[in-house]
Amino acid sequence: MADLSPLSADTSAPFVAFLDSGTGGIPYMLHLQKKCPDVRCVYLGDTANFPYGEKSCEQITDCAAAASRLLIDRFNPDAIVVACNTISVTALSALRELFPSVPFVGTVPAIKLAAAVSPKKRIGLLATRQTVENAYTDRLVAEFASDCYIARRGDPELIDFVEKKLFTATKEERAAAVAPAIEFFRQHDVDTIILGCTHFIHMADDIQKAAGSFVRVVDSRDGVVNQTMRVLEYAKSAKAKKNTCSVENMTFYITGVRDAVAENEYRTLARNLNIPYGGKLIDA
Repeated sequence: MADLSPLSADTSAPFVAFLDSGTGGIPYMLHLQKKCPDVRCVYLGDTANFPYGEKSCEQITDCAAAASRLLIDRFNPDAIVVACNTISVTALSALRELFPSVPFVGTVPAIKLAAAVSPKKRIGLLATRQTVENAYTDRLVAEFASDCYIARRGDPELIDFVEKKLFTATKEERAAAVAPAIEFFRQHDVDTIILGCTHFIHMADDIQKAAGSFVRVVDSRDGVVNQTMRVLEYAKSAKAKKNTCSVENMTFYITGVRDAVAENEYRTLARNLNIPYGGKLIDA
């Protein structure tokens, strides 16, 4: 059952759907709403199939395609932001072929940005195992960071922590959760860390604090939102809008939960972020 009324009644406003395996991509939706508060947004976490990062390429594509079909059939969005690095590096091309009438905006690790800002050209990539091992990531490194050393860390344990425990965790528990990754990157002497899984953006401040002031933490929010605005041909009109978030323009859905406790966690997350919770999204 939804907590609040889903979606604004203004059907003339641009409408963007966000897709992730769980809650990781929510900061991308919030970032778009901050820049363009009259854009209507719906967010779908494919929680019934979480995590994606440990699945095969075929499984990821099948799950993402089913979730995209659900979004398209229910909402007919103007664009879909794949707010998940794993889906983007694995299945974005397939999604564009399967659904040619809807533009898809992908989310990939901010390797180009990291290479540009890293003083020592020593970069840490923190992501899912699927993302760090994917050939698409190799191509990004070859194109934009061929002169850099890349220390890659797939961290399913941290992703699981973010999805299931973060929003009720203590400060000490958050620090303990990021400690293994920070120690890994410290051993590799990196000066820049890429948050290559959208889940980690929820812990960007924790990661930055643990890494220290001499390490820069980067992600792809600006690039993804700017591309979404270009896709919507919306950048010019957005400049005149008030830079505040409009709650009634966002709704957060899931595809399934393991139990009532888990659903309450998602409901609490939505309430804490001031996003209406739509519950489980099902076929119309």
